[in-house]
Amino acid sequence: MRPLTEQDIRSSFINCSKGEAKRLAVPRDLAERPWDDLDFLGWRDPGAPDRSYLVTERGARLVGVAMRFQPAQRGFLHRSMCSLCLTTHPRGGVSLMTARKAGAAGREGNSVGAYMCTDLACSLYLRGRKVPETGARFEESLTLEEQIERTMGQLAAFLDKVHG
Repeated sequence: MRPLTEQDIRSSFINCSKGEAKRLAVPRDLAERPWDDLDFLGWRDPGAPDRSYLVTERGARLVGVAMRFQPAQRGFLHRSMCSLCLTTHPRGGVSLMTARKAGAAGREGNSVGAYMCTDLACSLYLRGRKVPETGARFEESLTLEEQIERTMGQLAAFLDKVHG
């Protein structure tokens, strides 16, 4: 992924108003992000523990979505799998991320959801740059490129539902 600026990020959101996009917390460490290893930029809002954001390139355009999630409610031994990168995590490592739909449907309260790594570090888990806490990645016969393609296909399907 190419490095993004704060302005790139704020102007990419499809499911919130310009005012909401202007007020959301953008990461302060954009210059230090491992851009070459990212397929999308994802982060949690430090000031609102139930909010997270994701920005990715779709064709020549950036698409950003604002999401909400519930803190983990399951038992300590429960494990969950991210629907994007297929990484398993113990309690709290995967969350149901819900995004308000874009346009009129979103204003009417419609939303869509997907189970994702709570820290939105799917790209780093795929590449082995980050290891889940007592979680694991299944050994796959797919190449890294094929795994990335699958992850981005899952993300595109989610974004299509948001844009829908």
